[in-house]
Amino acid sequence: MNKTKVLVVEDDVNICKLINDYMSGHGYEVTTVMDGTDALDYIRERGLPHIALIDLALPTMHGFELSSRLKAMADVPIIFVTSTSDTDTIVQGLRRYAEDFIVKPFELRELEARVQAVLARMPSLDYASEPVVQVDEHLQVDFAHNRLVLNSKVYSLTPTESILLHVLMRNAGRVVENRMLIARVWPSEDVYEDTLRVHMHRLRRKLESDSHHPHYIRTERGIGYMFTVRPPENKA
Repeated sequence: MNKTKVLVVEDDVNICKLINDYMSGHGYEVTTVMDGTDALDYIRERGLPHIALIDLALPTMHGFELSSRLKAMADVPIIFVTSTSDTDTIVQGLRRYAEDFIVKPFELRELEARVQAVLARMPSLDYASEPVVQVDEHLQVDFAHNRLVLNSKVYSLTPTESILLHVLMRNAGRVVENRMLIARVWPSEDVYEDTLRVHMHRLRRKLESDSHHPHYIRTERGIGYMFTVRPPENKA
């Protein structure tokens, strides 16, 4: 089994070392970077992490900006780890970006427990291990660059389409209810199912060779959508 990939974005060298040593010692694959620019470069080169621990006061961009840019790629769970204790900031962070919020100073055992709790609520992590996800012989998805390749043709994805596809792929083989998709893709907006259907239609036009007979995204009418992978073709 692959290790859980944790990306730590923190400009305090000592805190980086403490988190890295503790989490690595408990079986996680930890990468530490000092600012948001390095974090985005890492993701583009190495793929999505399973979870990101992000400080707010970063040198090149605020933690909210980094989180917004990360959420424009995929539905990666985020925990803010910061010295900020302002209630309005915490509420804004939780409503718009993060699964949890830890105020410094903190206990490393508590940090790991919160990471475990967040990951326990998330479905399969299989699609977070490679920069380019090879779904099958026809389809590749590059979330970090918001694009997919279907039968050798490249399609750009909007941020909404990218995160929508990531949620579905992470739940491959299971129906994701409409309300859950809306909550994950538009966490701080009042969005209705009509909007979801519009974006799903646009995504399918890029993802499916024949959008009227979809292979990858199946509709469960009145319930939600399911991502499926077609079996390998028999070339014998």
